[in-house]
Amino acid sequence: MFDRRLLKNFDWLFFFIVILICIIGLVNLFSASYQTGLSVFKKQLVWFTLGVVVAACISFFDHRSLERYSHHIYVFSVLLLIAALIFGKEVSGSKSWISLGEHITIQPSELAKIPLILAIAKFYQNDFEGGPYGIRDLIKPIFFILLPLALVMLQPDLGTILIILLISGSLVIFIGLKIKSFALLLILIIGLSFPTWHYFLKGYQKERIETFLDPSRDPLGSGYNALQSQIAVGSGKFFGKGFKQGSQAQLRFVPEQHTDFIYSVLAEEWGFIGGFFTLLLYFIVILWILDTASLAKDRFSMVLSLGIASIFFWHTLINVGMVTGLLPVMGVPLPLLSYGGSSLITAMLGVGIVLGIRMRKFPIAKEEIAL
Repeated sequence: MFDRRLLKNFDWLFFFIVILICIIGLVNLFSASYQTGLSVFKKQLVWFTLGVVVAACISFFDHRSLERYSHHIYVFSVLLLIAALIFGKEVSGSKSWISLGEHITIQPSELAKIPLILAIAKFYQNDFEGGPYGIRDLIKPIFFILLPLALVMLQPDLGTILIILLISGSLVIFIGLKIKSFALLLILIIGLSFPTWHYFLKGYQKERIETFLDPSRDPLGSGYNALQSQIAVGSGKFFGKGFKQGSQAQLRFVPEQHTDFIYSVLAEEWGFIGGFFTLLLYFIVILWILDTASLAKDRFSMVLSLGIASIFFWHTLINVGMVTGLLPVMGVPLPLLSYGGSSLITAMLGVGIVLGIRMRKFPIAKEEIAL
C-alpha cells in the first residue's frame, strides 16, 4: 500500500532547484535555436516534460527494489550498447545512437551510466563490509566497468569513455583503496597512455588534444570550436548582451551551440552573473546529493548517491572546462542544460533516485516509512 507520508517527505526545494536549471536550459535553448526554427527547443520541451514525470515516478519507487534488480538493469543496458553497435546510426564519427522512429533517437552509452552505478553499488552492498580494498577485491567491479567501457570504445565515444572512467574511479577511490593498489593503478594508467595514443585514439581525437595545447595552430579547423566558444564567453563580460542578443550565438559562429557548447550561449547573453548563478545551482545540487549520501543508512544508497553526484560533478566540470578553453573539446553535454533526450532523462533518473532515498531516510516523527 502507498504510504501518504512519502509525500510529506518529498524534497520540494531540491526538486525546484533542478527544475530551475531545466528552465534556464530551455530559455537558453530557445535563444540558441531561434534562428533555425526552434525544432530542437520543441523536442527538448517534450523531453523535459517526460523527464519531470520520470523523476517524480522513480522517487516513489523504493530504491531497495532497484538494488534487487540492479544486475538485470545492468544487463539490459549492456544489450542496448550492443544493439547500438549493430543497428545504430553514425553521428559525427560515432555509432552511438539508436533510432526509435523518424524523430526519436536514444543514446545507450548515456543511459548506461545509472545501471553501471547500480551494479557497483550492489557489489559494495553485498560483497564487503568495509575497506580499504586491494586489486583482487575489485575484480568484480572492474569487470562491471570494463564491459560497457569496451562497448563504448568500439563506437567510439571519447567523452563518454572518460566520464565512465571518472565516475567509476571516483566511487572506487572514495569507498576505499589501498595505497599500494592505488599506486599500481596509477602506474598502469600511465603505462597504457603510450599505446592508447598511438593505437587506439582516432586522428580527430589526437587533433583535439593537440589543439587544446595550442588552439591557434589551426584556428579555422580543429581549433575553431574552442576559439569561437571562448570569444562568446568573453564577449558576454559581466552582465551579458541580453536575451537573443548574442552575436556569436545568433550568427551561428559557435558549432553545436545547442548541445556541447550551450554554456557559451548562456555566458554570452547573460554574462558572468548568469553563468555564475547557473554554476552555483549545480554546486547546490551536487552538495544536496552528497548530503543524501552522507546520511544514508545503508551502503547501497550511499554509493548510489555518490555515483549520481559524480555524474553531475564530472559532466559540469568537463563541459564548462572545454567551453572556456581550460580542457580539450571532447563532446560532453552539460546535464539538464544541453539539448539531448538521453542526457536529460539520465539526469532526471538520478534526481528521482536521490529524491526517493531522501524520502525514506527522513521520516516524519522518527517513524519508519515503507511501501
